[in-house]
Amino acid sequence: MRVAIISFHTSPLEQPGSGDAGGMNVYIKNTALQLARQGVEVDIFTRATRPLQGEVVHVAPGLRVINCVAGPYEGLPKEELPTQLAAFTGSVLAFQRKSQQRATEDAEGTQNECADVGYDLIHSHYWLSGQVAWLLRDLWHIPWVHTAHTLAAVKNSLLAAGDSPEPASRRICEQQIADNADLLIVNTEAEVRDLVEGYDAEDCLIRVVYPGADVEHFTPGSDRATERTRRELGIPFLAKVVGFVGRLQRLKAPDVLLRAAAILVRRHPDLLLSVVICGGPSGSGKNSLEELQDLAKELGIAHIVRFLSPRPAEELVSIYQAADLIAVPSYNESFGLVAVEAQASGTPVVAADVGGLSIAVDNGKSGLLVEGHEPEVWADALGELLIDDERRIEMSEYAPIHASRFSWEKAAESLRAIYAELPKSVRNATRNPAG
Repeated sequence: MRVAIISFHTSPLEQPGSGDAGGMNVYIKNTALQLARQGVEVDIFTRATRPLQGEVVHVAPGLRVINCVAGPYEGLPKEELPTQLAAFTGSVLAFQRKSQQRATEDAEGTQNECADVGYDLIHSHYWLSGQVAWLLRDLWHIPWVHTAHTLAAVKNSLLAAGDSPEPASRRICEQQIADNADLLIVNTEAEVRDLVEGYDAEDCLIRVVYPGADVEHFTPGSDRATERTRRELGIPFLAKVVGFVGRLQRLKAPDVLLRAAAILVRRHPDLLLSVVICGGPSGSGKNSLEELQDLAKELGIAHIVRFLSPRPAEELVSIYQAADLIAVPSYNESFGLVAVEAQASGTPVVAADVGGLSIAVDNGKSGLLVEGHEPEVWADALGELLIDDERRIEMSEYAPIHASRFSWEKAAESLRAIYAELPKSVRNATRNPAG
């Protein structure tokens, strides 16, 4: 089986935690790696953002990333990316034509173009990619599955203060995708409801695949590993450490953590508290690094807050291991990969009770779920576990057990099974097109 994955606006090779790279990048890269290991040939088509990347990057046996030129390499805001959808689609088609010609020449020594496109199906991620895949599906006459990751209707209903709403044009495009994709893949059952109620999608054409974590890489650390990491970060070994990992934008709410930490300092002056925030700015309504640093100073806690740049997975695990708790105060998360990675590393999670976080965190056993985003309430939840060592340690022991439910290998197995059913479930050509 050969699969064409469309990830138009962000490459799975980019460093998660900054720019537009986040959980979706982690999802695409890891599911693709596992699919390749399970015998599926995967090409990921993404927009080229660096001239020296090369057109084709061989990531692993059976897995390639194809960098398609569409617009300037740098300096193109995300809001303007829709202007490059046609150019990107043309680049994908041109690459496939060249591949067909090379294959035909190798086989027959002629210039005759092969009729078979070479792919068994298309899997698009995010609404921009869905618009590309919709056209490719009808040109190539192969099945198309789509994963939204986030939906405009949901994001607009859960906006953080100061955040800009998603435009109506995105909402229209998502509706077209829901109306025309052969199958829709979501992260949780809650997203099934979002699609059915918000986009009138047919629930019989929706499949749930839980994302995962690299449970072989993200594992609990030893006391010596924690001590070494804290020493490298300049954090006292006996401090109670709360970590945040993710993009610095209002949607992720790092400011809520800072305000809650300030309350904790006032409530418990003897508590040796330290806050570690690892990530870079991104998106509209962003909490820039400077804004968060200024907020920490304004709150009088700058001396206990460390800001770290985004880290690759091999370094990120040490951040999880060094923390007593990981805070995920997001206003919306389709799943919450950071929460699963932290728990796999043996660190309990305090997360907002939104989206897929209610599944990613086993409330009361591997962490706590918090209603709302009031700093006082967050201070209550964080303080409860920071002060109660026995309960927090019990959670840290259970957290990897809960995280083991979610792995990329299991996610890829589910995807492969869904791909295999597609020829039987493809809608016929008489379905009503979206306007």
